[in-house]
Amino acid sequence: MFNASLNTSSTSDAQHVLAAYGWDEGWEAEFAPYAARGLVPGRVVRVDRGQCDIITADGTVRADTAFVTPHDPLRVICTGDWAAVETAGNPRYVNAYLPRRTAFVRSTSSQRSEGQILAANVDHAVIAVSLAVELDLGRIERFLALAWESGAQPLVVLTKADLVPDSVMLGQLVDDVETTAPGVRVLTVSSLTGEGTDVLAAVVADGTSVLLGISGAGKSTLANALIGAEVMEVQQAREVDGKGRHTTTTRNLLALPGGGVLIDTPGLRGVGLWDAEAGVGQVFSEIEDYAARCRFHDCAHEAEPGCAVLAAVDAGELAERRLESYRKLLRENQRIVAKTDARLRSEIRRDWRMKSAVGRANYAAKRGVRD
Repeated sequence: MFNASLNTSSTSDAQHVLAAYGWDEGWEAEFAPYAARGLVPGRVVRVDRGQCDIITADGTVRADTAFVTPHDPLRVICTGDWAAVETAGNPRYVNAYLPRRTAFVRSTSSQRSEGQILAANVDHAVIAVSLAVELDLGRIERFLALAWESGAQPLVVLTKADLVPDSVMLGQLVDDVETTAPGVRVLTVSSLTGEGTDVLAAVVADGTSVLLGISGAGKSTLANALIGAEVMEVQQAREVDGKGRHTTTTRNLLALPGGGVLIDTPGLRGVGLWDAEAGVGQVFSEIEDYAARCRFHDCAHEAEPGCAVLAAVDAGELAERRLESYRKLLRENQRIVAKTDARLRSEIRRDWRMKSAVGRANYAAKRGVRD
C-alpha cells in the first residue's frame, strides 16, 4: 500500500510540474507503457550534438540521445518532443519519444533532399516579420505554407511597428499581409513601446508556440518581451538591408510567465518547402476556390479554355502576383517531393516527354506551313 501511494503521489507531482509545459491526459495515456517500465516523462527544451536538456518533474536533466538517433532526419529527437527518460545512470539516456501531434518541417539547403524538423508538438506558429524593411509577401506565403502543413495555427506578427509612425501606412501594410494570409490573424507589435505584446501574450498563453522568421525580424527581442526578462541575446540588424546575424543558434523551449511555452528558433535564411502541397493550398485558398470552377479538372491555369483562375485575374478579382507565387511554390514542392518519390518522379518525366513531343509536333507543323 505504501509503495502504491508513493507512486500515485509521484505521478501527481509530475503532472503538476509538467502541466506548465503542455502535459495533459492525452500525453499521460501515451506514456503509460513507458511508465510501466520505470521511465519518467519530460519535455525536450534544447538539443545539442547528441545530447538534450529535458524538463522533468525533478527539474532539468541532461540526457544522451543515442537511442533515438535514426538515419531518417525527420525522426531524430527535437525541441518540443515528449521524451521517456531513464531515471538513473551516468549519462542518462532518452529511451524513446512520444508520437508527435504536429511537426514543423522544412527542406534542408543541402543537395541530399532531406527534411529538417524544427519543432514538435506546436499549437501556434508565430511568423515574425519586420516592418523596418520592405515587406516580402512571397516569403510570408512560404512560411505560411509550412506552418499550415505542420498542423499548427499560423499567426503573423509584424514587429518594430514603432518604425511606421504613419497610421494610414501601417494600416495599408496590415491589409497587404491579411490579403496574403487568408484565415490568419495579423498582429502589429513593438517591443520598444510594448504595443501589441499583451495581445500576443494572451494568444501564446494557450499551448506551445514556435517563433519563426529570418534574421533581423526581431524574434529574440519579442521573446524577451513575452518572457519579461532578457533571456535571449539581441543584436542590431544591419541598416543596409535590415538583416541580422544569428543571435539564437539553437532551438530553445521557454516557459512563459502568463502560461504556455515558446520555442525560439535561429533566423532562417532558407525556407524550403517539404511535402507541403496541402499547406500551399491553404495559403492560396481563394485560388483553390476559383480552380474548382475551371472547365477541366486538371487545369494548369496557364492558357486553358474555361479557366476560372485566369478569368479572375483578368477581372481584377485575383492579383497576378498571387497566382505567380502559387505556381512557384507548387513547382518547388513538386520538385522536392519528386526527389524522394520515385513514382512521382517518373510521372513528371513522362509529362515532360509528352509536352516535348507536342512542342516538336507543333514546331514541325509550323515549319510545314511556312514551307
